[in-house]
Amino acid sequence: MSSDSSSALELDQSDSFAHVREQFYLPRDAIYLDGNSLGLASKAAERVLLEAFDEWKTHAIDGWSHGQRPWLYNAEALGARLAPFIGAKPGEVVATGSITVNIHQLLSSFYKPTPQRSLILADSLNFPTDLYALQSQLRLHNLDIAEHLLCTTSRDGHLLDEDDIIANMSDRVAILWLPTVMYRSGQLLDIARLTDEAHRRGILVGLDLAHSVGCMPHRLHDWGVDFAVWCNYKYMNGGPGAVGGLFVHERRFGSPPGLAGWFGSDKSKQFAMDHHFTPAADAGAYQIGTPHLFSSAPLFGSLEIMEAVGIEHIRARSLRLTDYMMRQIDLELRPFDFTVVTPREHHRRGGHVSVQHNDAARIVKAMKTAGVIPDYREPNIIRLAPVALYTSYQDIEEAIHRIRRIMTDRAYDAFANERGIVA
Repeated sequence: MSSDSSSALELDQSDSFAHVREQFYLPRDAIYLDGNSLGLASKAAERVLLEAFDEWKTHAIDGWSHGQRPWLYNAEALGARLAPFIGAKPGEVVATGSITVNIHQLLSSFYKPTPQRSLILADSLNFPTDLYALQSQLRLHNLDIAEHLLCTTSRDGHLLDEDDIIANMSDRVAILWLPTVMYRSGQLLDIARLTDEAHRRGILVGLDLAHSVGCMPHRLHDWGVDFAVWCNYKYMNGGPGAVGGLFVHERRFGSPPGLAGWFGSDKSKQFAMDHHFTPAADAGAYQIGTPHLFSSAPLFGSLEIMEAVGIEHIRARSLRLTDYMMRQIDLELRPFDFTVVTPREHHRRGGHVSVQHNDAARIVKAMKTAGVIPDYREPNIIRLAPVALYTSYQDIEEAIHRIRRIMTDRAYDAFANERGIVA
C-alpha cells in the first residue's frame, strides 16, 4: 500500500455517503467500476419491484386504477419524479421506451426537412445507436446519408471542440443532435452555449443524456433544449433494460407525435375507443405503447435514494471521487503508459474516467480476474466509473493498486492470444 492508504480511509470515515452505500448490493469479491454501463441493485429497487409483482397478484386487471402506483399513470408519475434530475417541468417528461425508440419518436415528430434546411448535425464520436437512428430517419425521408448527415470530427480522437460544432451550424441544418457527455472520453459538452448558438441559427436541439443523467444536474428547460432522451440503467440504477426517459420542451407541445400510439392519448379520452387520435397536451403524447411496469418499478425505488441525497450532492461527490481517481492514476500508473483522456476541469467532465493504453483489451481481462470490474471500449479505452452513491475512496485506491500489480507482474500476458471484450 502507498502512503495514500490512510488518506483514503480518512476520506471514507469523514464521508457522509457511507449510509447510502449500505443501501446497495455490492459485489462481495470485486470492486465495481462499471456503473456508467449498469448501476448496481439497491434494496429499495428490490422492494418496489416485489411490490409491483404483489399488486399484480392482488389486483389483477384492477391494477390499472388501484394500488400504490396505478398502472395507467405509471409513465407520467415516473416522468414527474425524473423531471428534477434533468431540470424540466413535470409535464415535459415521460418514462417510456428506450433510447433508440425515443430517438425515432422525437425525430419523426420534429425533423421536417425542406429543400433549404435538411441537414442533421451530429458528431463522429457519438454512440453507434444514435447514428444508426439518425441514418434510418434520413432514409425514411429518401435523403442521401452522406449528404445530409454532417458529423463534427474530433481533433484528437477523444474530445470535441464546441467551436468546431458551432462552425458547422449552417442555415442548412435542421437538427443538432449531441450527447451531453461523450461515452468514450467522459467529456461534458457546454450544452447551454451550444443550444443558444443553434437557436440563433434556427436549429432545433436534441440531446442524448445517457452518460450524464443521474450523476450531475441538468437545466434542459432553462437552457431551451427542444427534446432529449436517456436510459435509466446507468447512474439512475433502474436495472438492466429499465424504461427510458423522454423530454419535450413545453414550447413544442401541440406538435403531433410522429409515431402515434394509444398511450399517447389524452387520458380523459383514452378509453372512448375513438379511432381519431387525441394526443395528450404534454410530453405524454410521445408515448407509443403500454407502460413498462416491471422495468420501471426498480427505478421508483432507486429514485427514493437519489431524491433523499439530492443531485447536487451526488455531483459534488462524483467530482471528488474522479479527482481522487485521476490523482491515483497519475501516481501509480503513469510509468506504465496509461494516459487519462478525460478532461481534468470540472465543468468539462462527466462521471467516469477514461484511460488509454495500447494493451487495454488484455489489461481489462486481467483486471476482471483480479476482481476489478471496469468497462472496455474499442480500440484502447478503459472506462472507470466511481459512482457517487456506492463507490468508496478505498475502492478506488485498491483498484488502482491491483492494476499496478497487474502491470508490474505483467499478469495480462496470460491473455496475449485473446482479443476482444464483452462490454
